[in-house]
Amino acid sequence: MRSTGTVHIIGAGLSGLSAAVHLAEAGRRVVVYESAGHAGGRCRSFYDEHLDRSIDNGNHLILSGNRSAERYLRITGGTDGFFAPDFAEYPFVDLESGERWTVRPDRGAIPWSLLFRRNRIPGSRIIDYLRGVRLSRASHNATIRDCLGDSGILYDRFWEPLAVSVLNTPADEASAALLWPVIRETFGRGEAACRPLIAHKGLSDALVDPALSYIESHGGDIKLNERITDLQADRSVVRAISTQSGEIAVDTDDAIVIAVPAPAARGLVPDLAVPNAFEPIVNAHFLLPEPSESIQFLGLVGGICHWLFVRGDVASVTVSAARDLAALPADKIADHMWPEVLAALGLGDVARGRYRIIKEKRATFSQTPEQMERRSGPRTEYENVLIAGDWTDTGLPATIEGSIRSGETVAATIKESA
Repeated sequence: MRSTGTVHIIGAGLSGLSAAVHLAEAGRRVVVYESAGHAGGRCRSFYDEHLDRSIDNGNHLILSGNRSAERYLRITGGTDGFFAPDFAEYPFVDLESGERWTVRPDRGAIPWSLLFRRNRIPGSRIIDYLRGVRLSRASHNATIRDCLGDSGILYDRFWEPLAVSVLNTPADEASAALLWPVIRETFGRGEAACRPLIAHKGLSDALVDPALSYIESHGGDIKLNERITDLQADRSVVRAISTQSGEIAVDTDDAIVIAVPAPAARGLVPDLAVPNAFEPIVNAHFLLPEPSESIQFLGLVGGICHWLFVRGDVASVTVSAARDLAALPADKIADHMWPEVLAALGLGDVARGRYRIIKEKRATFSQTPEQMERRSGPRTEYENVLIAGDWTDTGLPATIEGSIRSGETVAATIKESA
């Protein structure tokens, strides 16, 4: 039976969709307002006419240990949209030296296999891995380099690329304390929590479309191309939502969830503390000469690119914290990336074909100790308004897991107060 009151959710990114899904599951009526003509935010797929292919806006990696993502997918039925290997394996290539290796987490939390040199990253020592424990007691103002910068070649081939990929911030600026929860929830639980989940077709097919169907099948409404311009408050309670097409009354037992990027949230709640520094991500999609028979992904070190995904005849490359790269024109970016794609895939000297460069200039907030202090909790100055988003104080980095968990947390708060 439905609980009383409608929940108005502003924003149909993963945070907003997560809140809507969990509330719909509990029997609450939800209405989701999205200013764009599509849901999913940065985590979506679209058809690119230049490539004549469906591509993801960016590459995102979900792990089997991401418990909030797992619950979300189980509720929406999106689990079938992902492929999960039987065992966790992370192949890497050093683009500078040409060396290749594979990271294979142990079955248990203690990595006993590292006692044997053949199981370590080439050039690393056992003592270098033990230094990783420092993350568990990192001070609030410590950076990744502060904690692990003396880890030798392991820093260059594992800790730094991992930190930059997860935190989308240079390792000499990124918060060390923020990386530890990721390690604890995945590598700290053994191999079964570290298996990569890779979308069969695309992110929308697995993460967005099933959620939209679930919300609508449970009596919810999705209003695309509906921009919220203002909140009309009477002291500490919002009484109406102003949209580009009119005003929506907010009943006494209604609630509002703001699930939009930090600057937009600040525009609706002026006194809200939000991060004010951001980092770019650059994604490139290249057509390959021949399609791959299986989905592949590679970690890349020693070059510009960080991760390479191959699905069919499209190679998708991600560069995190791409401050300098994002300032270049698309053709220059492709010039830098294509040789690394060829080297990683062992394709030799192949002429570059069609490609698409996607720049996200404000992909995430800059996850430094200073910006961490600016993350807000779910509560606001208004009694009936809560905040969700990967930039809020989730205890996790600004990842898919953090985004979904923020929506889950807000939904739980609303359910408890009903």
